[in-house]
Amino acid sequence: MAMEGSTLPPVAKTVKQMAADMDAAKAAGADLVEIRLAQPSAFRPQEDLEFLLKGRPLPALVTYRPKWEGGEYEGDDNQRFEALHTAVDLGAEHVDIELKVAEEFVRLISGKKPENFKLIVSSHNYQSTPSSEELGSLAARTQAVGADIVKVVTTAVDIVDVTRMFQLIVHCQEKQVPMIGFVMGERGVISQLLCPKFGGYLTFGALDAGKESAPRQPTLSDLLNVYNIRKIRADTKVYGLIGKPVGQSKRPILHNAAFKSVGFNAVYVPLLVDDLANFLSAYCSPDFAGFSCTLPYKETAVTCCDEIDPIAKSIGAINTIIRRPADGKLVGYNTDYIGAISAIEDGIRAGSWAKDAVVSPLAGKLFVVIGAGGAGKALAYGATEKGARVAIANRTYERARELANLIGGHALTLAELERFHPKEGMILANTTSVGMRPNVNDTPVSKGSTPAYAVILPPQPGSTCWRPSLQHVHWVEVHRSKL
Repeated sequence: MAMEGSTLPPVAKTVKQMAADMDAAKAAGADLVEIRLAQPSAFRPQEDLEFLLKGRPLPALVTYRPKWEGGEYEGDDNQRFEALHTAVDLGAEHVDIELKVAEEFVRLISGKKPENFKLIVSSHNYQSTPSSEELGSLAARTQAVGADIVKVVTTAVDIVDVTRMFQLIVHCQEKQVPMIGFVMGERGVISQLLCPKFGGYLTFGALDAGKESAPRQPTLSDLLNVYNIRKIRADTKVYGLIGKPVGQSKRPILHNAAFKSVGFNAVYVPLLVDDLANFLSAYCSPDFAGFSCTLPYKETAVTCCDEIDPIAKSIGAINTIIRRPADGKLVGYNTDYIGAISAIEDGIRAGSWAKDAVVSPLAGKLFVVIGAGGAGKALAYGATEKGARVAIANRTYERARELANLIGGHALTLAELERFHPKEGMILANTTSVGMRPNVNDTPVSKGSTPAYAVILPPQPGSTCWRPSLQHVHWVEVHRSKL
């Protein structure tokens, strides 16, 4: 498997910058660099390509993409073919030509291909991902025109679309047809992350953030250092975060580092899902071994699992789904309440002289939960189990009352929460999406109402008193003077 380390234009606008980017890609760990030719008014094919390809630090893939295929070139195809032919003559290992004009280019270089040269014939769909039958037909036509490597790029409308690309890559591999296949967009990013698992010829990574050649393209650093892509094999298990959104999550960094540290053959990926039931039905292979489940699917997941852990059933929400190896059934669990409640307990104990390990420091405390969704249910359940008195505040009061009745607590509207200060030293837990990216400075309550709370989860924007839980990734703000 090769990895593109640098996508030069349209970011790199000069030949010298292209050369510098090639050196940077080599230093960053790429196996191959794509030279994307552009800016025809300033481009001198013979001189510039000779400068770039002579003494290049990595094998090269040369592309001169026309505007009608998503590139920048708007001139005559003859000029473009001449430049790509020059790249072949100068020893470029790969040239990428579009399927629409491939026959003409194949005739141009017929009988003149160097022994180590591979022609990539590509097609791009910027709207959708066709059916499996259409993709198979497209790959066959691409190979038939004389492609050494078939390249098919589509766009994900739904993450389920990616399964059809994986099937196509596996089919081509079985037929011993080298193939590059990926699906653009955030819903399709796993097609690039899991490329080596399914036998893709190479995957693409941007040299730096901001230098992507396709929407949501991962960086070279992320491919190598976060997803450990060189270690991914056909037997690598896939785990991931199901949610909407998922792009802001740091879980891939944490889980993949943990997998690497213990030598576990697995990868953890972000999964932007629009329909949970459809996703779980489509990704039913044993290779997809388990999932974390976040907003907005924690409650929906209860209806999608074959079996549910009793605690998860009591809470009415799931944040962890495991595919049982013996029979492939999906089993749902809830660990939210353990991680969050433990983090809060640790925070309180660290700020107090009381170190009683038997009695929870939450016992007798007033615990306010904002939100009545899956995470809210987990914290309300956990706090109640620890002996706290619980109040639920929610935008929709009926949902707050429903949860409060379930755990024997008190229901509040958000307006009432602003004036809810029956005692000092309360605990506040925000389980809503308020404060998530991109609106990280938003808070569900005014700052003027927070002094009554001794512990806030997660902490207020700008807080410096944060404490991580070792069991789960939660952050706690502790007002020590109240403890």
